[in-house]
Amino acid sequence: MHISTSGTERQPSPAAFNARFALMVMTSLFFIWGFITALNDILLPYLKNAFSLTYFQAGLVQFCFFGAYFIVSPFAGRFLEKIGYKKGIVVGLLTIASGCVLFYPAAEISMYPLFLFALFVLASGVTMLQVSANPYVAVLGPESTAASRLNLAQAINSVGHTAGPMFGALLILAATSEAGSAKSVQTPYLIIAGALVIVALLFLKMKLPNISEHVEKDQASPPFSLFAHKHLYLGVLAIFLYVGAEVSIGSYLVNLFMQLGIDNMNEVTAGKMVSYYWGAAMVGRFIGAAILNFIKATTLLAINAVLAISMIVIAVNMEGSLAMWSILAVGFFNSIMFPTIFTLAIRGLGEYTGRGSGYLCQGIVGGAILPLLQGFAADAMGLQMSFLIPAISYLYIAWYAVTGSKIN
Repeated sequence: MHISTSGTERQPSPAAFNARFALMVMTSLFFIWGFITALNDILLPYLKNAFSLTYFQAGLVQFCFFGAYFIVSPFAGRFLEKIGYKKGIVVGLLTIASGCVLFYPAAEISMYPLFLFALFVLASGVTMLQVSANPYVAVLGPESTAASRLNLAQAINSVGHTAGPMFGALLILAATSEAGSAKSVQTPYLIIAGALVIVALLFLKMKLPNISEHVEKDQASPPFSLFAHKHLYLGVLAIFLYVGAEVSIGSYLVNLFMQLGIDNMNEVTAGKMVSYYWGAAMVGRFIGAAILNFIKATTLLAINAVLAISMIVIAVNMEGSLAMWSILAVGFFNSIMFPTIFTLAIRGLGEYTGRGSGYLCQGIVGGAILPLLQGFAADAMGLQMSFLIPAISYLYIAWYAVTGSKIN
């Protein structure tokens, strides 16, 4: 795969638009979907209280959001092949804005299923951005530094993840606790919708280099098959379990912190603490982007998976601040996992990199399934012990790093 500048997007000179500029522009998208995704960690406890839901029922928030990845990703990959990455980004941004607007009537009539539908629409747009931006960033430079480059972009994603819960805690949870209003999501999501429309218009006017596959394709070659690439389909499962673990932990942090017997802990304070979880991932990704220039990606992935398991084991067996800081530390070790797994899984796919990206993004549906499993476990054996569910996911990720990611 290579970068080309053709047609209406041809640049007047190589210096005008280069890979570095394109990388800077694309990272703004990583911030946007990180911000919106992390808001679910605030939306879940908000809706749980507003509709008196069980943990399992509240977990449907993440089920509908991440379920969109499973349904939309395969179509998004093929859609991008027809319209191009730039138009795909604009469509994705406007779809997210549409989902945000739907929060207004959902809150107005206080209907939980409509909230879930709005989340599905919103997530469909996020899926389009994911399928567009991840492979774009991965090929904006040498394959040997793709993991480092994608970690840097994911670090910007974590900035959005860190800002999202703070925004939600102040504008949603605080407003709910002070005024008792079930409509406190309306204004925040309308603000986000307006900002997204502006960004979409900017991208529509902006000129970016195309990324395209090698022009010549062997017409006699067999059609692409997921199961012909072992490191890819095992990588899809690794993405499934990683995203599931990360989302499960973030989804139930507010409720967990309220149960740990920490002095002066209330719902708004707990909501703000969720930012530390995503903030730790942000710091870890900046550090990881640098370290991955000197250490093998598989080695660092295995180490982080083992340390994440260790932090969870401490958190489920302790109380108070020790348990809280231990579970928050998992965010730091999560940091390099998604971009590292992603780049390991798409190695050697050549002209099918975009198709492989679609399958990997489809694996993000783990964020829909594991929160439900953890919610079921929380209802059955207690919330704190339910955090062992994501710990199991990290065991597989450690194995994938050492063995499953090898190309046969």
